[in-house]
Amino acid sequence: MANSQTNRVALIGAGPRGTSVLERLLANWAAAARGSNVTTREATLHIHVIDPYPAGSGHVWQPDQSRLYLMNTQSFYPTLIPEDPDLAPPLAGGSFDEWRVTRRRDGQGLNPAEKAELSTLESDNFPSRAIYGRYLRQTLAGLLQRLPDGVEVTFHETSAVTARPAKGGTFDVELADGGSLTVGSVVLALGHIEARLNPEQRSFRAAADEHGLLYFPPAPPADVDWQQVPDSEPVLVRGMGLNFFDVMGQLTEGRGGKFVEAVAPGSGTLEYRPSGREPKIIAASRRGTPYRAKAGLPGYYATSITLRYLTEAAVDRFRAAGIQPGFDHDLWPLLHRDALWAYYATLARSQPAAIRDAEQFLADLEDALQPHAHATGNWESEVGALVEKHVAASRRLNLRGLAAPLAGRTFTSRLELDKAVIDYLDDDARRSALGESDPVKMAIGALHTGRAILKTVVADGGITDESWVAELRGWFESFVEGLASGPPALRSEQLAALARAGVVSFVGPDPKFSVDRNARVFRAFSPWVRDAPVQARTLIEAMSPANRVGINVSPLLEQLMADGLVRTRIMMSVEGTPVQTTGLDVQPHPYMPVAANGSVTKGMYVLGLQLSATQWGTAIAAEARPATGQAYSSGQRTLRDADEIARSILGL
Repeated sequence: MANSQTNRVALIGAGPRGTSVLERLLANWAAAARGSNVTTREATLHIHVIDPYPAGSGHVWQPDQSRLYLMNTQSFYPTLIPEDPDLAPPLAGGSFDEWRVTRRRDGQGLNPAEKAELSTLESDNFPSRAIYGRYLRQTLAGLLQRLPDGVEVTFHETSAVTARPAKGGTFDVELADGGSLTVGSVVLALGHIEARLNPEQRSFRAAADEHGLLYFPPAPPADVDWQQVPDSEPVLVRGMGLNFFDVMGQLTEGRGGKFVEAVAPGSGTLEYRPSGREPKIIAASRRGTPYRAKAGLPGYYATSITLRYLTEAAVDRFRAAGIQPGFDHDLWPLLHRDALWAYYATLARSQPAAIRDAEQFLADLEDALQPHAHATGNWESEVGALVEKHVAASRRLNLRGLAAPLAGRTFTSRLELDKAVIDYLDDDARRSALGESDPVKMAIGALHTGRAILKTVVADGGITDESWVAELRGWFESFVEGLASGPPALRSEQLAALARAGVVSFVGPDPKFSVDRNARVFRAFSPWVRDAPVQARTLIEAMSPANRVGINVSPLLEQLMADGLVRTRIMMSVEGTPVQTTGLDVQPHPYMPVAANGSVTKGMYVLGLQLSATQWGTAIAAEARPATGQAYSSGQRTLRDADEIARSILGL
């Protein structure tokens, strides 16, 4: 740690990523001071935290948002505070689950709504984003109460609009409120930022303005005024990923409707009692169905799943041989094997009658799945023959088909389609309730577990550019997200209840959208549904703004690009064509941006979503108490990245 000087740092972005860097700066400063003779008169650290939203929770996790917005991980999962013995010990705080237990007992600093939520929130439940925001703010407050000697933290509730190199290796940072700062280091932890609309979205917005329609472009759901959506009228909703369930909740429960336990046979697990204020929601997505719901598990990973093929040892063999693996050629065949084994091993355990001579089948399957068969290219055919011989036709796994349950089907009407989607939702929720006893959910569980390995393998150029563009991001990302990144099973049960009640209906796969300017409506139809197009005066894009630095609307990012201090990462496709990726070009470690001329912008660091072209799965929170072993080393990657940044800033 440098002596006899003030180290000034600008953290731009005060959500979880920026707060993680703050926490690591404090922890490493304190640890270094304990191991040296530095006094507060010899060196000081001044941290400027810049964000228009309150620090800790930042934009996404504001505690005053609707409690209908749920996290996509259970209480036991997320943390802001690292638990890595190799890192400097934290000064305060713990995981969300530890905070949940403490605050449930003492209620300190909570309002009545927060106390009510915590009174019933268990470790395996899905918390609201609002209560997680309260955890983030209280954890930050606890850190600020334990500032080490020589440290000062100043919060600026405004935006940074420029950051330019100045004399002496410093940066001048201009703020939207007219202020300015001179700092030695800048950390870009920008998180979710607004993006420019694509041409179709711009045309829909223009048509809405011209014809008096309502168009809601992509936006974080908590930023939208849902009261603008008219009661009782048809409303088109495009997208059935995680944001869809936020929209669904606001337009149903948010308007006074209630879900109650179903009593009639064959009516699902829930019934919906409308308030009369609900719009008629008409939902559309490429698949025609929402993401599959998460399995009911006591942990983040299924305990019955142990990867046998896509393992750390397998990855090490690529490294030892000097091979930069491709996804389709090298990594997917291993993970595919793990998914097949997880499915059929679970089937043999939970439904042995579906397999003829299950013990022999599993022995033969294990032999057929051995990677030595990969060299011949025939292992999939051999597995297929074994399955055909031993497994009842109705119980055979169609892995790709899991992500597209309506593929190949044509519907004579939207009523027939709605019934098919309800059947899918009921079946998926039933499987989620079975947890580790359901073969489908365990095949998905293997894919989910494998993602942790893949995150480590593909980071920092671990696979070829061509493979990243066309394979990992080209098909696998969408495929696995639709299977393993879905909502709590409760959401599927609620959607099925809404469809039965006639509040929600569906457009069908591969929907096409347009504007009928004469009728002054938006229209949508599916080529797989033989029915008239649906129409509505309101269209909602149920998705967040695109996480692509090339189209993000940020004065700071635009200035950094224009000045050549940062650049978008370019990868080469298999045809040799340059492809603009979603994230910044950076040099590890720690992550510093590569300038337009190929040099590194020293003193500037990047953390979070803008690393999406270097890391895979940058949006998910850090995992509390990550398990040791083959598949879980990526759980606290973002906290280790924050630690590397902090140590670099402090010269440690």
